Amino acid sequence: MPLVPSYIKKLERYKPGKSSFNVDIKNGPSSLIKLSSNENPFGPSPLALNAIEKANYNLHRYPDATGYELRKKLADKFRVKVSNVTIGSGSEGIMSSIMRTFLLTDDEIISAEGSFIGFRVLANASGRKVHWVPMEEGKYNLKKMAEKITEYTKIIYIANPDNPMGTYITKSDFDTFYKHVPKRTLIILDEAYYEYANYQDDYPDSMFYRYDNVITLRTFSKAYGLGGIRLGYGFAHEYLIENLNKVKPPFEPSSLAQAAGLAALDDIEFLNKTINENRNGMKLLSKEFKNMDINFIPSYTNFITTIWESAEKAESIVDELLKKGIIVRKLSSFGWQNCIRITIGTKKENSSLIKALSSIMECLKKNE
Repeated sequence: MPLVPSYIKKLERYKPGKSSFNVDIKNGPSSLIKLSSNENPFGPSPLALNAIEKANYNLHRYPDATGYELRKKLADKFRVKVSNVTIGSGSEGIMSSIMRTFLLTDDEIISAEGSFIGFRVLANASGRKVHWVPMEEGKYNLKKMAEKITEYTKIIYIANPDNPMGTYITKSDFDTFYKHVPKRTLIILDEAYYEYANYQDDYPDSMFYRYDNVITLRTFSKAYGLGGIRLGYGFAHEYLIENLNKVKPPFEPSSLAQAAGLAALDDIEFLNKTINENRNGMKLLSKEFKNMDINFIPSYTNFITTIWESAEKAESIVDELLKKGIIVRKLSSFGWQNCIRITIGTKKENSSLIKALSSIMECLKKNE
Protein backbone atom coordinates (compact mmCIF):
# COMPACT_ATOMS: atom_id res chain seq x y z
CA MET A 1 0.00 0.00 0.00
CA PRO A 2 1.57 3.34 -1.06
CA LEU A 3 2.20 6.14 1.42
CA VAL A 4 0.50 8.67 -0.88
CA PRO A 5 -2.74 7.58 -2.64
CA SER A 6 -2.56 7.50 -6.44
CA TYR A 7 -5.38 10.02 -6.82
CA ILE A 8 -3.43 12.51 -4.70
CA LYS A 9 -0.29 11.99 -6.79
CA LYS A 10 -2.29 12.82 -9.91
CA LEU A 11 -3.61 16.09 -8.49
CA GLU A 12 -2.40 19.40 -9.84
CA ARG A 13 -1.70 21.93 -7.13
CA TYR A 14 -3.98 24.95 -7.13
CA LYS A 15 -2.36 27.87 -8.91
CA PRO A 16 -3.72 31.23 -7.74
CA GLY A 17 -3.67 34.33 -9.92
CA LYS A 18 -0.55 36.45 -9.94
CA SER A 19 -0.16 38.99 -7.19
CA SER A 20 2.03 42.05 -6.72
CA PHE A 21 4.31 39.90 -4.56
CA ASN A 22 5.31 37.47 -7.30
CA VAL A 23 5.36 39.71 -10.38
CA ASP A 24 8.63 41.01 -11.74
CA ILE A 25 8.26 43.71 -14.37
CA LYS A 26 11.54 44.85 -15.83
CA ASN A 27 11.50 48.49 -16.92
CA GLY A 28 7.77 48.58 -16.18
CA PRO A 29 5.56 50.77 -14.00
CA SER A 30 6.43 51.11 -10.33
CA SER A 31 2.88 50.38 -9.15
CA LEU A 32 0.60 47.51 -10.11
CA ILE A 33 -3.17 47.24 -10.58
CA LYS A 34 -4.36 43.80 -9.47
CA LEU A 35 -7.50 42.69 -11.30
CA SER A 36 -6.89 38.95 -11.17
CA SER A 37 -8.55 37.50 -8.06
CA ASN A 38 -12.08 38.97 -7.79
CA GLU A 39 -11.17 40.91 -4.66
CA ASN A 40 -12.99 43.99 -3.43
CA PRO A 41 -11.06 46.97 -4.88
CA PHE A 42 -12.32 49.23 -2.09
CA GLY A 43 -10.54 47.22 0.59
CA PRO A 44 -12.07 45.71 3.72
CA SER A 45 -15.18 46.93 5.48
CA PRO A 46 -14.06 49.84 7.73
CA LEU A 47 -16.19 48.56 10.61
CA ALA A 48 -14.52 45.16 10.25
CA LEU A 49 -11.08 46.75 10.42
CA ASN A 50 -11.97 48.49 13.68
CA ALA A 51 -13.30 45.24 15.11
CA ILE A 52 -10.13 43.37 14.15
CA GLU A 53 -7.99 45.99 15.90
CA LYS A 54 -9.98 45.59 19.11
CA ALA A 55 -9.92 41.79 18.87
CA ASN A 56 -6.12 41.83 18.67
CA TYR A 57 -5.93 42.27 22.43
CA ASN A 58 -7.43 38.82 22.96
CA LEU A 59 -5.19 36.86 20.61
CA HIS A 60 -3.85 34.86 23.55
CA ARG A 61 -7.34 33.37 23.94
CA TYR A 62 -8.84 30.65 21.74
CA PRO A 63 -11.81 31.62 19.55
CA ASP A 64 -15.36 30.71 20.50
CA ALA A 65 -15.46 27.12 19.25
CA THR A 66 -19.20 27.34 18.52
CA GLY A 67 -19.04 30.72 16.78
CA TYR A 68 -22.40 31.36 18.42
CA GLU A 69 -22.46 35.16 18.25
CA LEU A 70 -21.73 35.29 14.51
CA ARG A 71 -24.02 32.38 13.76
CA LYS A 72 -26.81 34.10 15.71
CA LYS A 73 -26.32 37.32 13.77
CA LEU A 74 -26.40 35.48 10.45
CA ALA A 75 -29.48 33.54 11.55
CA ASP A 76 -31.29 36.76 12.44
CA LYS A 77 -30.28 38.46 9.19
CA PHE A 78 -31.50 35.61 6.99
CA ARG A 79 -34.43 34.56 9.19
CA VAL A 80 -33.33 31.05 10.07
CA LYS A 81 -32.45 29.30 13.33
CA VAL A 82 -28.93 29.29 14.73
CA SER A 83 -29.01 25.51 14.32
CA ASN A 84 -29.28 26.08 10.54
CA VAL A 85 -25.98 28.00 10.36
CA THR A 86 -22.33 26.95 10.18
CA ILE A 87 -19.21 29.07 9.77
CA GLY A 88 -15.71 28.20 8.60
CA SER A 89 -12.43 29.39 7.15
CA GLY A 90 -13.86 30.55 3.86
CA SER A 91 -16.56 28.69 1.96
CA GLU A 92 -13.85 26.30 0.74
CA GLY A 93 -13.14 25.35 4.34
CA ILE A 94 -16.79 24.39 4.74
CA MET A 95 -16.71 22.48 1.44
CA SER A 96 -13.79 20.46 2.77
CA SER A 97 -15.77 19.61 5.90
CA ILE A 98 -18.77 18.60 3.76
CA MET A 99 -16.59 16.12 1.87
CA ARG A 100 -15.28 14.56 5.09
CA THR A 101 -18.71 14.45 6.71
CA PHE A 102 -21.01 13.00 4.06
CA LEU A 103 -19.05 11.01 1.48
CA LEU A 104 -19.10 7.21 1.73
CA THR A 105 -16.61 4.96 -0.07
CA ASP A 106 -18.70 4.34 -3.21
CA ASP A 107 -20.32 7.76 -3.40
CA GLU A 108 -20.00 9.89 -6.52
CA ILE A 109 -19.88 13.62 -7.26
CA ILE A 110 -21.31 15.69 -10.11
CA SER A 111 -20.39 19.21 -11.18
CA ALA A 112 -19.59 21.30 -14.23
CA GLU A 113 -16.30 21.08 -16.07
CA GLY A 114 -14.47 24.41 -16.01
CA SER A 115 -16.31 25.77 -12.97
CA PHE A 116 -14.77 26.83 -9.63
CA ILE A 117 -11.29 25.35 -9.41
CA GLY A 118 -11.37 25.23 -5.60
CA PHE A 119 -14.15 22.65 -5.64
CA ARG A 120 -12.44 20.71 -8.42
CA VAL A 121 -9.36 20.27 -6.23
CA LEU A 122 -11.45 19.09 -3.27
CA ALA A 123 -13.54 16.70 -5.39
CA ASN A 124 -10.51 15.11 -7.06
CA ALA A 125 -8.71 14.90 -3.71
CA SER A 126 -11.62 12.92 -2.24
CA GLY A 127 -10.71 9.88 -4.33
CA ARG A 128 -14.34 9.42 -5.38
CA LYS A 129 -15.62 9.16 -8.92
CA VAL A 130 -16.43 12.62 -10.26
CA HIS A 131 -18.58 13.36 -13.29
CA TRP A 132 -17.43 16.64 -14.86
CA VAL A 133 -20.18 17.77 -17.21
CA PRO A 134 -19.18 20.29 -19.93
CA MET A 135 -20.81 23.71 -19.77
CA GLU A 136 -22.97 25.03 -22.57
CA GLU A 137 -22.19 28.58 -23.67
CA GLY A 138 -20.57 29.33 -20.33
CA LYS A 139 -23.49 28.01 -18.27
CA TYR A 140 -24.15 24.87 -16.24
CA ASN A 141 -25.83 22.23 -18.38
CA LEU A 142 -28.29 21.06 -15.74
CA LYS A 143 -30.05 18.70 -18.14
CA LYS A 144 -26.84 16.78 -18.80
CA MET A 145 -25.95 16.88 -15.09
CA ALA A 146 -29.33 15.36 -14.23
CA GLU A 147 -28.63 12.53 -16.65
CA LYS A 148 -25.49 11.65 -14.66
CA ILE A 149 -27.40 11.12 -11.39
CA THR A 150 -27.37 7.52 -10.15
CA GLU A 151 -28.00 5.71 -6.88
CA TYR A 152 -24.37 6.49 -5.99
CA THR A 153 -24.60 10.26 -6.44
CA LYS A 154 -23.98 11.94 -3.08
CA ILE A 155 -22.87 15.51 -3.88
CA ILE A 156 -23.83 17.88 -6.69
CA TYR A 157 -21.96 21.17 -6.74
CA ILE A 158 -23.36 24.30 -8.40
CA ALA A 159 -21.65 27.69 -8.26
CA ASN A 160 -24.36 30.28 -8.70
CA PRO A 161 -23.23 32.67 -10.09
CA ASP A 162 -20.38 30.70 -11.56
CA ASN A 163 -16.70 31.47 -11.23
CA PRO A 164 -15.06 31.98 -13.73
CA MET A 165 -17.90 32.50 -16.23
CA GLY A 166 -20.04 34.92 -14.19
CA THR A 167 -23.29 33.31 -15.39
CA TYR A 168 -26.13 32.08 -13.20
CA ILE A 169 -28.89 29.48 -13.31
CA THR A 170 -32.43 30.80 -13.03
CA LYS A 171 -35.24 29.88 -10.66
CA SER A 172 -36.92 27.94 -13.45
CA ASP A 173 -33.66 26.10 -14.24
CA PHE A 174 -33.21 25.07 -10.63
CA ASP A 175 -36.82 24.03 -10.11
CA THR A 176 -36.68 21.73 -13.14
CA PHE A 177 -33.33 20.28 -12.13
CA TYR A 178 -34.33 19.67 -8.51
CA LYS A 179 -37.10 17.30 -9.60
CA HIS A 180 -34.38 14.85 -10.71
CA VAL A 181 -32.39 14.94 -7.46
CA PRO A 182 -32.99 12.13 -4.94
CA LYS A 183 -33.29 12.94 -1.24
CA ARG A 184 -30.02 11.17 -0.39
CA THR A 185 -28.09 13.54 -2.67
CA LEU A 186 -26.72 16.81 -1.32
CA ILE A 187 -26.76 19.91 -3.49
CA ILE A 188 -24.07 22.46 -2.63
CA LEU A 189 -25.17 25.88 -3.87
CA ASP A 190 -22.07 28.06 -3.76
CA GLU A 191 -23.32 31.65 -3.69
CA ALA A 192 -20.00 33.45 -3.19
CA TYR A 193 -21.23 36.25 -5.47
CA TYR A 194 -24.75 36.35 -4.08
CA GLU A 195 -24.60 40.07 -3.20
CA TYR A 196 -23.86 40.95 -6.83
CA ALA A 197 -26.57 38.79 -8.40
CA ASN A 198 -29.56 38.83 -6.07
CA TYR A 199 -31.06 41.91 -7.73
CA GLN A 200 -31.91 39.74 -10.76
CA ASP A 201 -35.61 38.83 -10.65
CA ASP A 202 -35.00 35.26 -11.81
CA TYR A 203 -31.99 34.59 -9.57
CA PRO A 204 -32.83 31.61 -7.30
CA ASP A 205 -31.83 32.90 -3.87
CA SER A 206 -31.41 29.58 -2.10
CA MET A 207 -32.71 30.97 1.18
CA PHE A 208 -36.13 30.46 -0.41
CA TYR A 209 -35.27 26.83 -1.14
CA ARG A 210 -35.54 25.32 2.32
CA TYR A 211 -34.97 21.81 1.06
CA ASP A 212 -33.51 19.25 3.45
CA ASN A 213 -30.74 18.29 1.03
CA VAL A 214 -29.52 21.75 -0.07
CA ILE A 215 -26.49 23.40 1.55
CA THR A 216 -25.98 27.08 0.77
CA LEU A 217 -22.47 28.51 1.03
CA ARG A 218 -21.59 32.21 1.10
CA THR A 219 -18.52 34.25 1.94
CA PHE A 220 -17.23 37.49 3.41
CA SER A 221 -14.35 37.49 0.89
CA LYS A 222 -16.02 39.34 -1.98
CA ALA A 223 -18.56 42.06 -1.25
CA TYR A 224 -17.34 42.62 2.32
CA GLY A 225 -13.68 42.78 1.25
CA LEU A 226 -12.39 40.22 3.76
CA GLY A 227 -10.64 37.71 1.51
CA GLY A 228 -7.50 37.72 3.65
CA ILE A 229 -9.31 36.87 6.88
CA ARG A 230 -10.82 33.62 5.49
CA LEU A 231 -14.44 33.60 6.62
CA GLY A 232 -17.39 31.81 5.08
CA TYR A 233 -20.79 30.61 6.23
CA GLY A 234 -23.41 28.08 5.29
CA PHE A 235 -27.12 27.35 5.73
CA ALA A 236 -28.77 23.93 5.76
CA HIS A 237 -31.21 21.70 7.60
CA GLU A 238 -30.21 21.48 11.27
CA TYR A 239 -29.55 17.73 10.92
CA LEU A 240 -26.91 18.44 8.27
CA ILE A 241 -25.40 21.32 10.26
CA GLU A 242 -25.29 19.26 13.45
CA ASN A 243 -23.23 16.55 11.76
CA LEU A 244 -21.13 18.99 9.77
CA ASN A 245 -20.12 20.81 12.96
CA LYS A 246 -18.90 17.52 14.43
CA VAL A 247 -16.27 17.30 11.69
CA LYS A 248 -15.13 20.89 11.12
CA PRO A 249 -12.03 22.02 13.08
CA PRO A 250 -13.22 23.18 16.54
CA PHE A 251 -11.54 26.59 16.65
CA GLU A 252 -12.34 27.67 13.12
CA PRO A 253 -12.71 30.43 12.05
CA SER A 254 -10.26 32.55 14.06
CA SER A 255 -11.32 35.09 16.66
CA LEU A 256 -10.24 37.91 14.33
CA ALA A 257 -12.37 36.47 11.54
CA GLN A 258 -15.42 36.14 13.78
CA ALA A 259 -15.03 39.71 15.04
CA ALA A 260 -14.63 41.00 11.48
CA GLY A 261 -17.71 39.13 10.30
CA LEU A 262 -19.88 40.48 13.09
CA ALA A 263 -18.86 44.06 12.29
CA ALA A 264 -19.05 43.66 8.51
CA LEU A 265 -22.69 42.60 8.70
CA ASP A 266 -23.45 46.01 10.23
CA ASP A 267 -21.53 47.92 7.56
CA ILE A 268 -24.45 48.44 5.20
CA GLU A 269 -22.98 51.69 3.86
CA PHE A 270 -19.81 49.93 2.71
CA LEU A 271 -21.75 47.02 1.22
CA ASN A 272 -24.05 49.31 -0.76
CA LYS A 273 -21.08 51.33 -2.03
CA THR A 274 -19.36 48.15 -3.17
CA ILE A 275 -22.42 46.85 -5.03
CA ASN A 276 -23.24 50.19 -6.69
CA GLU A 277 -19.67 50.93 -7.77
CA ASN A 278 -19.29 47.39 -9.07
CA ARG A 279 -22.49 47.73 -11.11
CA ASN A 280 -21.27 51.00 -12.61
CA GLY A 281 -17.87 49.47 -13.37
CA MET A 282 -19.48 46.45 -15.01
CA LYS A 283 -21.58 48.70 -17.27
CA LEU A 284 -18.54 50.75 -18.22
CA LEU A 285 -16.29 47.81 -19.06
CA SER A 286 -19.06 46.02 -20.95
CA LYS A 287 -19.63 49.13 -23.06
CA GLU A 288 -15.93 49.69 -23.74
CA PHE A 289 -15.29 46.02 -24.55
CA LYS A 290 -18.07 46.17 -27.14
CA ASN A 291 -16.51 49.30 -28.63
CA MET A 292 -13.16 47.49 -28.88
CA ASP A 293 -14.77 44.35 -30.40
CA ILE A 294 -13.67 42.27 -27.40
CA ASN A 295 -15.90 39.24 -26.88
CA PHE A 296 -17.05 38.65 -23.32
CA ILE A 297 -19.63 36.76 -21.30
CA PRO A 298 -22.28 38.93 -19.58
CA SER A 299 -21.52 38.64 -15.86
CA TYR A 300 -23.49 38.98 -12.64
CA THR A 301 -20.50 39.03 -10.31
CA ASN A 302 -17.57 41.39 -9.65
CA PHE A 303 -15.60 40.20 -12.67
CA ILE A 304 -15.97 39.81 -16.41
CA THR A 305 -14.54 37.02 -18.56
CA THR A 306 -13.29 37.87 -22.03
CA ILE A 307 -12.97 35.38 -24.91
CA TRP A 308 -10.13 35.52 -27.43
CA GLU A 309 -9.46 33.84 -30.78
CA SER A 310 -6.84 31.49 -29.36
CA ALA A 311 -4.88 30.55 -26.26
CA GLU A 312 -1.86 32.32 -27.77
CA LYS A 313 -3.84 35.53 -28.24
CA ALA A 314 -5.08 35.39 -24.64
CA GLU A 315 -1.54 34.82 -23.37
CA SER A 316 -0.31 37.77 -25.41
CA ILE A 317 -3.01 40.09 -24.00
CA VAL A 318 -2.16 39.03 -20.43
CA ASP A 319 1.53 39.68 -21.03
CA GLU A 320 0.96 43.06 -22.66
CA LEU A 321 -1.31 44.20 -19.82
CA LEU A 322 1.29 43.09 -17.31
CA LYS A 323 3.90 45.24 -19.06
CA LYS A 324 1.55 48.15 -18.46
CA GLY A 325 1.24 47.23 -14.78
CA ILE A 326 -2.14 45.48 -14.87
CA ILE A 327 -2.53 41.92 -13.57
CA VAL A 328 -5.43 39.85 -14.94
CA ARG A 329 -6.16 36.11 -14.85
CA LYS A 330 -5.69 33.79 -17.80
CA LEU A 331 -8.09 30.91 -17.25
CA SER A 332 -6.04 28.02 -18.61
CA SER A 333 -5.93 26.36 -15.16
CA PHE A 334 -9.75 26.35 -15.15
CA GLY A 335 -9.77 24.67 -18.55
CA TRP A 336 -10.63 27.80 -20.57
CA GLN A 337 -7.47 28.20 -22.62
CA ASN A 338 -8.58 31.24 -24.62
CA CYS A 339 -10.26 33.20 -21.82
CA ILE A 340 -9.13 36.00 -19.50
CA ARG A 341 -10.96 36.94 -16.30
CA ILE A 342 -10.84 40.59 -15.25
CA THR A 343 -11.98 41.89 -11.86
CA ILE A 344 -14.02 45.08 -11.79
CA GLY A 345 -11.80 47.71 -10.16
CA THR A 346 -12.16 51.25 -8.87
CA LYS A 347 -13.03 54.03 -11.32
CA LYS A 348 -9.34 54.86 -11.67
CA GLU A 349 -8.35 51.21 -12.15
CA ASN A 350 -11.08 50.63 -14.72
CA SER A 351 -9.98 53.74 -16.61
CA SER A 352 -6.36 52.52 -16.65
CA LEU A 353 -7.49 49.10 -17.89
CA ILE A 354 -9.55 50.60 -20.72
CA LYS A 355 -6.66 52.85 -21.77
CA ALA A 356 -4.21 49.95 -21.72
CA LEU A 357 -6.49 47.56 -23.61
CA SER A 358 -7.31 50.20 -26.20
CA SER A 359 -3.63 50.75 -26.87
CA ILE A 360 -2.97 47.01 -27.13
CA MET A 361 -5.92 46.44 -29.49
CA GLU A 362 -4.78 49.29 -31.76
CA CYS A 363 -1.30 47.80 -31.98
CA LEU A 364 -2.72 44.38 -32.78
CA LYS A 365 -4.87 45.78 -35.59
CA LYS A 366 -1.88 47.57 -37.11
CA ASN A 367 0.10 44.34 -37.10
CA GLU A 368 -2.64 42.27 -38.73
